[in-house]
Amino acid sequence: MANIYDSAHALARELKESPEYREYQRTREIAMENETQKALIEEYKKLQFQLQIAAAGGGTPDPAEMERLQKIAGVLQLSREATDYLLAEFRFQKLLADIYKILGDAAGIDLDALRS
Repeated sequence: MANIYDSAHALARELKESPEYREYQRTREIAMENETQKALIEEYKKLQFQLQIAAAGGGTPDPAEMERLQKIAGVLQLSREATDYLLAEFRFQKLLADIYKILGDAAGIDLDALRS
């Protein structure tokens, strides 16, 4: 039986070779070429993360931050490069979530309980 770490490294290599990862990297490169767009994407992600943390902690999201997130999302939707990148990132994150679920199920860990 292979060493579990060897298996993990093999999985990491397979992830890097997956169509989802390749598309994510390709679209990221294109989207991040424009400095203004790069700054907007980074701000969007930062706000999105802060709002997710607030929601996970049972807090109420700051309405001003919600509005700012929506405005940035509106601007990013006008850019095909930004939209392609964010969609590719979502698809890659979905792949990772599916893998985490498989591993969690094998270990008897209910990862769905963490999503509330």
